[in-house]
Amino acid sequence: MSTPPVTPPSEMTRNAVAELYERPLLDLVFLASQTHREHRDPSEVQCAALLSVKTGGCPEDCAYCPQSAHYETGVETSPLMSVDAVRTAARAALDNGADRFCLGAAWRSVSDGPEFEQVLDMVRSVKALGLETCATLGMVEPHQAHRLRDAGLDYYNHNLDTGPAFYNDVIGTRTYDDRRRTLRSVREAGMKVCCGGILGMGEQTGDRIDLLYELAGQDPQPESVPINTLVTVEGTPLANQEPVPWDDLVRMVAVARILLPKTWVRLSAGRLQLNDATQALCFLAGADSIFLGDQLLTTANPEAAADQALLTRLGLHRLKDAAVPTS
Repeated sequence: MSTPPVTPPSEMTRNAVAELYERPLLDLVFLASQTHREHRDPSEVQCAALLSVKTGGCPEDCAYCPQSAHYETGVETSPLMSVDAVRTAARAALDNGADRFCLGAAWRSVSDGPEFEQVLDMVRSVKALGLETCATLGMVEPHQAHRLRDAGLDYYNHNLDTGPAFYNDVIGTRTYDDRRRTLRSVREAGMKVCCGGILGMGEQTGDRIDLLYELAGQDPQPESVPINTLVTVEGTPLANQEPVPWDDLVRMVAVARILLPKTWVRLSAGRLQLNDATQALCFLAGADSIFLGDQLLTTANPEAAADQALLTRLGLHRLKDAAVPTS
């Protein structure tokens, strides 16, 4: 069986994405693995680190998020970190093997003023260490996106979370079009896009297909796609959701790899709940990026030693050059 050609984003149909998604799982993994090998070195894994530079108190009502001010989750609100503290954390991440450092702030949107100036200084400081830089700060206006780019920001993360039909069941304080506008601002400013979603929020198969269609149809496609599985947190509306079946995650990774052949496909939140065999299947299906460190914003993540041991057992190694291939 040969890998089907990837349809250009301008010609891709939702039906084509659905037909791909519904293929037998092992066929999908095989096709995804072929696609991965045609566009990348399958033994390389890009490693990022994520730091919450401003935690809690977010005015958004995202039903999955322990940092929302709408819910009682035990997450303490903290002020914006200092530039020196961020630099120290970034240096430690670099020493631990990360090649990209991501800054996360629990904001609805970026506001011009002293705190934004401080974030710009954080970006400059991290960039000076030789790390790729990424930030997730909520919605951004075009002029703010340009300032972030000028400060040295390489990637901006702004997830779509799910398909448009299910979105309002999860979030009421921001629209899907708001998210699309931020992604346009980021792209027009000349930054790379990091954009993915979350599995396990109660969505149906069609919603996952819609999300994949949205991601693959971006032109250009996002350079990075994090695939999260819901980490349930007591106090949030989604606290009692059932875990995502392992094969659903592998299927999502495989389809993402086939549809977005040059994109970093990252196993993100929820990885602590995955056993080694599931992670190995995800790598075989085209996942080629992970977060290092024992915490992602406010949720747990595998320890660095466990990650290194798994990569070694699978014959994988950390990325030497984080640039996205052009061929």
